[in-house]
Amino acid sequence: MSEQWWQQGCQALDMTARSQAQARQQQLTKPAGSLGQLEQLAIALAAMQGSQRPQVEQLWISIFAGDHGVVAEGVSAYPQAVTGQMLRNFVSGGAAISVLAKQLGATLEVIDLGIAVPLEPLAGVRHLPIGPGTENFAHASAMTADQLRLALDVGRSSVQQAQEAGSQLFIGGEMGIGNTTSATAMACVLLECSALALAGPGTGLDSAGVARKAEVIEIALALHRSSISEPFEILQRLGGFEIAALTGAYIACAQQGITALVDGFICSVAALLAVRLNPACRDWLLFAHSGAEPGHQRVLQALQAEPLLDLGLRLGEGSGAALAVPLLRLACSLHNDMATFAEAAVADRPL
Repeated sequence: MSEQWWQQGCQALDMTARSQAQARQQQLTKPAGSLGQLEQLAIALAAMQGSQRPQVEQLWISIFAGDHGVVAEGVSAYPQAVTGQMLRNFVSGGAAISVLAKQLGATLEVIDLGIAVPLEPLAGVRHLPIGPGTENFAHASAMTADQLRLALDVGRSSVQQAQEAGSQLFIGGEMGIGNTTSATAMACVLLECSALALAGPGTGLDSAGVARKAEVIEIALALHRSSISEPFEILQRLGGFEIAALTGAYIACAQQGITALVDGFICSVAALLAVRLNPACRDWLLFAHSGAEPGHQRVLQALQAEPLLDLGLRLGEGSGAALAVPLLRLACSLHNDMATFAEAAVADRPL
């Protein structure tokens, strides 16, 4: 097979801008390292933007939605109709991410990749159905290779739109009843863990529900184990349309030179898949928070990620990433606007 777009090269970080930003941090009126992760954030953003004075003013949020056939196995606390109902909520302004996007002055894009319960065309939603949700991966492959390519392409398309709009930061979010089951199944393969170790409550399962989710995942892993040696196959057999779109988006961000801020567990699994498909994309990923799903910590460790927040979040839809945006903006403001020792006529520590 010839090289696919997601295997192509990523933009290189600007190491000159990084060095300049590091030097500036050493000159600001504070003890070296005293602003902790905020200093490293500003330096990382400088390298990504090729500027020793980075900014995060132009923000793009894409919410990818899709349903999952595995819900038929009783792995979710909510019915599949909720996926479409939440699309209405997103565009009417009532969802958490809608409120956050408005507060942040962000562009909010909502994409329907294929839901199980038919929905009328909604103003403000890009309807790009790949199918009526995925197949039940406890019995068959979640999607075909062609469907997976289409989903990856949608993620890239969203990033291209963000770039054309001059966005400095891309946030991907997801909506899809059953998608923690899909993400957990893929994490089990990627991390070589059992379902019991990673399965969590998702949208609110009780202990019996979590046990059922783990059982279904183990059945699926036994079915597909001989065919999931590569990340593309993992996504095809166990993934969701929205998770695949996120994976494509993270790789496209690195190829286009746009910082991606990764949300919670499901987005982090998509990020891990992106890194397995194209390792160079890791340089362009920042991680917003450490969520409440049991598997999230393990995935973050595999990515060597240092999340910015730890608030017990498990909502998804890009909300945790949106909550971290003010920290990025403040990190840039501190980096750009603080005085140096020389400017403030403050004595620096002796060398």
